[in-house]
Amino acid sequence: MAEQIERVAVIPAAPEAIFDAWVDAAGHAAMTGSPATSEPVPGGRFTAWGGYIQGTWESLERPGRIVMAWSTSEFPDGAPPSRVEVVLAPIDGGTEVAIRHSGIPDGQGASYHQGWLDHYLEPMATHFG
Repeated sequence: MAEQIERVAVIPAAPEAIFDAWVDAAGHAAMTGSPATSEPVPGGRFTAWGGYIQGTWESLERPGRIVMAWSTSEFPDGAPPSRVEVVLAPIDGGTEVAIRHSGIPDGQGASYHQGWLDHYLEPMATHFG
């Protein structure tokens, strides 16, 4: 049975700025501090963290929602991609970023729960702060 997690944080930027940075290769690299590639259209491929993360964009609804088929090099051989939904909601002081990650291979949920904080939410707060 697959695992699922959710992470929520407030980032001091407009939803449009976060959305654009997330789906643009140069913006993603600047936001996270690590190499990325992106073809930002539904069905387009992306990589992040030097290829550790790879997947396809399933839905791009600027400025409020991104859905990805998402895998890492740590997924077991033959494992299907997980699903990551990022919801960007404007609030006082910036944007509430909710990351909902489902279909994670068994035993890996805790690692990705921490990873979203360490490799995305904290660097985003620094980048946009």
